Order: sequence, then C-alpha cells, then structure tokens
Amino acid sequence: MLILLFINLLPLGVMLSVSLKGEGSVLRSLADLIPKQITFAHYAEVLSSGRFARYFLNSTIVAIAVVAGNLIFAPMAAYALLRSDSKVTRIFLVLVIATMMVPKHIMMIPLFTMLYRMHLIDTYFALVLPFLVDAFNVFFVYQYLKTIPHEIEEAAFMDGASLANAFFRVVYPVLKPALAVVATNTFLINWNSFLLPFVLTSSDKVRTLPVGLAIFSQGEHSTDWSLLMAGSILAAVPTIVIWIRSQKIAQSMLASR
Repeated sequence: MLILLFINLLPLGVMLSVSLKGEGSVLRSLADLIPKQITFAHYAEVLSSGRFARYFLNSTIVAIAVVAGNLIFAPMAAYALLRSDSKVTRIFLVLVIATMMVPKHIMMIPLFTMLYRMHLIDTYFALVLPFLVDAFNVFFVYQYLKTIPHEIEEAAFMDGASLANAFFRVVYPVLKPALAVVATNTFLINWNSFLLPFVLTSSDKVRTLPVGLAIFSQGEHSTDWSLLMAGSILAAVPTIVIWIRSQKIAQSMLASR
C-alpha cells in the first residue's frame, strides 16, 4: 500500500516541486525534486492574473450546472427505465449502455457540428447541455434503484400520491448514497475535462481551467512549466476538497445504516 501511495503521490510531488522552483528549470533527475530556491512568485503571478480568476469562475459555473443536471435527470431517466417494464424501455436501456462503449472523441466532430449549427459554440450552453445527463450515471442509479423495494411507492400511491410525488418525495430521498457518488464523480470528471472544452471554446470568457491554464502558460517560444504547475496545484485544490468531503459523507452514511 505504501508503494502504491508513493506512485500515486509522486506526480503531485513533482508538480509542487516545479511550482516552487525559483530557477524555473525542469526536473532532470531525482535530486532536482527538492528546490534549491523556494519561491511563491509563480502562485502570486497566477492569482494576480484576472484570466485565472475567470477560468476558475467558468469551471465552477459549468461544473455546478452539469452536476445539478445529472442529479435531476439521471435519477428520472433511471426510474422511468426501471418501472416502465416494456420492450421499448428495454431497448432504450440497451441504447444507454451502448453509448458508454463509444469513445468520447469519436462523437467530437458530430457534437461540434450540431452545436455550431445551433450557434452555441463558445458559450456556456456548449459546455453544459451535452453533459446534463451521463449514460454511466443513468445506469448506476438504475442498478441502485433495483435494491429499493417497490412497496414504498405502492404505499405512497395508496395514500393518493401522484407519480411525481412518489418519485421526488419517497424514492428520491432514498437515493442519497447513489446521488452522492453521481455528484462526486460528475464534478471530478467535468472539472478536469480538457479535450471537449478546448474544442468547443475559443475565448477567455468561457474557457475552463484546464484549457485556460494550458494557454495561459504558453510563452512566445516555450512553456512556462513553473507557472503551469502552480496553476495546476491551485486547480487541484477543489477536487481534493470534494474528495475529502465525499469520504466523510460516505462514512456518515455507512454509520447511519
């Protein structure tokens, strides 16, 4: 376990070392892991840049919108697929699972073409609408719903509840453990996404952190690795906080059960 921990933490250690190196040189050997001159000038430069603040805001807006969409639409789609037991819904379920087998970059050109014709390129809508519901989240909640007894819904129907009331007031609260996983997984994936935001944006007004940092650190003739690593460390802070928070939520849920 210690060996695996070291392997996983080594890239983060390299990032931190490069971001603190005053000489701004790239690591050439293991001896260079310890900076000879420690400086926080690169962090100050990143934070003082209005572009970084804009990229951070864009990533926050997009991530929150995508997470909210998946928390609403994924459970609704999963519930409809599970409770509507018919040949049509089984076909839809197979199609949902099939989309998980298609690599994202294969859909990049059709997605770009569709959004371009809708005049949504370089807008928040281009970064949010295609990801409001994810096939994995639908399938994950679908499997979790199988463990919930159908009798709790029947009891709600007998008390006069409508289908919507039974779902949102009876079934949805029971989905909290699954929704916590959906929220955490969706946030981490969306926050770190690079390829599609890079293709679907062309200006700083909507660029997200991964794309913005890659452009921000590009010099006239080379890449400022210290600046890039400092920005990457700052960008990683929200994901670390979310991960720690999700662990505490999971422990509390297990304790309550």
